[in-house]
Amino acid sequence: MAELWELFIMFFNIGAFTFGGGFAMLPIIQREVVEKKKWSTNEEIIDCFAIGQCTPGVIAVNTATFIGYKRKGIIGGIVATAGVILPSLIIITIITTFFKQFQHYKIVQYAFGGIRVGVIALIANTVFKMLKQVAKNWVCIAIFTIAFIFIAFTDFSPIIVIVASILLGIFRERDNIATGGSDIE
Repeated sequence: MAELWELFIMFFNIGAFTFGGGFAMLPIIQREVVEKKKWSTNEEIIDCFAIGQCTPGVIAVNTATFIGYKRKGIIGGIVATAGVILPSLIIITIITTFFKQFQHYKIVQYAFGGIRVGVIALIANTVFKMLKQVAKNWVCIAIFTIAFIFIAFTDFSPIIVIVASILLGIFRERDNIATGGSDIE
């Protein structure tokens, strides 16, 4: 029961003090789960992020569900998910109640502008940390670069880019196994 409460409180705090959506929560989830709690390794958390991004829903919610499930099974997944969602529900309810009354004030507009810039910094931090973990050779860097170009500068579907990246990763690993140089343990 204590670990369930710990899961809920940790994800409630992440949900309450992270502005900017799911991607902005990732560096905080990584710090809490990997560095502070030691519940996962960097590689495991990146896998959670990847799966969380590929499955329907918000990446932070999916990641919280996976981590909760890993720690305490189905009930852990439910508790972690409730923890990360509840602050947003409360905050959005409060904001929507009062926002129309205050949205025309310059200070409110400036505050939201500052929040957007801060969120971009959090997302960039997450990208660089994840890139350091996965860019272990030139093939991974090439896959990242090509995928980024297709997503950032074309109208290519992200789903096609993800599937193509998966296939390239599988073929790369298959070739490594054939030559005796597998990265998989």
